[in-house]
Amino acid sequence: MRCCVCLFQSSLQCSPSKMAAGESNSRSSCLNFSNVGPLGNAPPSNSAHSTPASNGGAAGATGRMNRSAGNANPQSGPESGGGAESAVRSTPGAQNSSRQPVGQSAGASVSGATSGAASNMTSSSSSSTSTVSSSADASAAAAASLPSSPASVLVYREPVYNWQATKSTVKERFAFLFNNEVLSDVHFLVGKGMGVQRIPAHRFALAVGSAVFDAMFNGGMATTSTEIELPDVEPAAFLALLKFLYSDEVQIGPETVMTTLYTAKKYAVPALEAHCVEFLKKNLRADNAFMLLTQARLFDEPQLASLCLENIDKNTADALAAEGFTDIDLDTLMAVLERDTLGLREVRLFGSAVRWAEAEAQRQQLQPTPENKRRVLGKALSLIRFPLMTIEEFAAGPAQSGILTDREVVSLFLHFTVNPKPHVEFIDRPRCCLRGKECSITRFSQVESRWGYSGTSDRIRFSVNRRIFVVGFGLYGSIHGPTDYQVNIQIIHTDSNTVLGQNDTGFSCDGTASTFRVMFKEPVEILPSVNYIACATLKGPDSHYGTKGMRKVTHEAPATGTKTCFTFCYAAGNNNGTSVEDGQIPDVIFYT
Repeated sequence: MRCCVCLFQSSLQCSPSKMAAGESNSRSSCLNFSNVGPLGNAPPSNSAHSTPASNGGAAGATGRMNRSAGNANPQSGPESGGGAESAVRSTPGAQNSSRQPVGQSAGASVSGATSGAASNMTSSSSSSTSTVSSSADASAAAAASLPSSPASVLVYREPVYNWQATKSTVKERFAFLFNNEVLSDVHFLVGKGMGVQRIPAHRFALAVGSAVFDAMFNGGMATTSTEIELPDVEPAAFLALLKFLYSDEVQIGPETVMTTLYTAKKYAVPALEAHCVEFLKKNLRADNAFMLLTQARLFDEPQLASLCLENIDKNTADALAAEGFTDIDLDTLMAVLERDTLGLREVRLFGSAVRWAEAEAQRQQLQPTPENKRRVLGKALSLIRFPLMTIEEFAAGPAQSGILTDREVVSLFLHFTVNPKPHVEFIDRPRCCLRGKECSITRFSQVESRWGYSGTSDRIRFSVNRRIFVVGFGLYGSIHGPTDYQVNIQIIHTDSNTVLGQNDTGFSCDGTASTFRVMFKEPVEILPSVNYIACATLKGPDSHYGTKGMRKVTHEAPATGTKTCFTFCYAAGNNNGTSVEDGQIPDVIFYT
């Protein structure tokens, strides 16, 4: 919730001063309905010299302009015919002297369609009391040409008689009414403080597009008020909503998308909500993934939240380094730390969690002591998988941080150094920065007894036909009942003799002929048509072993039918007797 509020506040701070329609002057005299027609426009007149009641100097000046125009067009009465009447009434002399603030931004069309800058318009006392000083200015105001003034200047449009005839479609006519006083029967006071804007609207148009507005105006507890306050809605977002309801046009940007999404949800307009979510998907990046994840969880957008989490999985380091990471709430932090698919070493995840705890302590006005960091982390601390660290990483970082208790530090050191390993309160399941289902292959078709160990590694060479990530091996256990083994597993690049992945760990077996999982701390990338050596060095009693081995083993994905083919070869050198035909390392566990 905090991120959302901050976003709303920042958007509010960026909002311009209220529109002219919100000024006190506009409420009393913005519209002059003296001598107006049924639509609030100038009525037909048999005399080109007839003028509406003036409203101060501005109206008087306009009246003088109208009279001069009337003298120039003495035959401009309705009896001159529809075409002539339309032509005359499109001039200043045939229009009402009351100028209506429409709120169009620069570049808006005559139909009333506005750009996203419509919500950023401002008005000044000079613009609200300006007069038409020349016939050129009057013609420019009456004409439907695109305004060349900046978006910050409020554009006034003369009401045009018979405007309906100039709109050939229903969409054009409704678009003309957007943010327009013509026919409006309700006003919304949107925003709060100095950013309040008074926005005209039409009950029918809103009720047609939104069940919430329909209930507001036509339900059992319908409001009869002609002015409705919306302090929790941003003016720019509300205008974007109205724009969509009146014309199906979508006007959202990086600064307004979250507030528009909030407004679309508030007034039950799922089509606009979908546009906002799609915009966020297209603009999702590692540096904003955490901010958008917080908003997606707040607005109950599971699809967007899932995309954010996938982005964090792929770009964990960049996402955690982004400025917005420390602003997330505890629930969002826990939702990320509990994932098995984060692509980052555990010691770095711990460092990021500590950085978040420092920021959270400051937000709660606490001193950033180790005790307070542990306090604000709460259950998130148990999601850090300390057993996946090396003993050096743990000793240099978490063990000296003061965040863990003495008992936790001792138990973790014992976990790193002794066998059988004592139980620890932290998760020891490896993370895998991959999505999809875990796969495995078995290269033996039969199991036999006795395989001995004297400190020599069991090794087998292999290659694959496509890129995969190996996450662990399946190993045989003791023939003498339940036993614990200490083991070091490795994957070595054959040509360079480089160790690509390893783990010093242990496993417990139950005495059966089953295989037991031993996992790497991080996935090991295996490229197609490259030779690698799988290596396991066990310390423990005699075990089962596999026979009738296969040189080629193929795994086929059930869903897609994709085939992953392993080819096994003899590993030269001291390999404790393991070969293609028999030995240890029966299973390879991987992701595609």
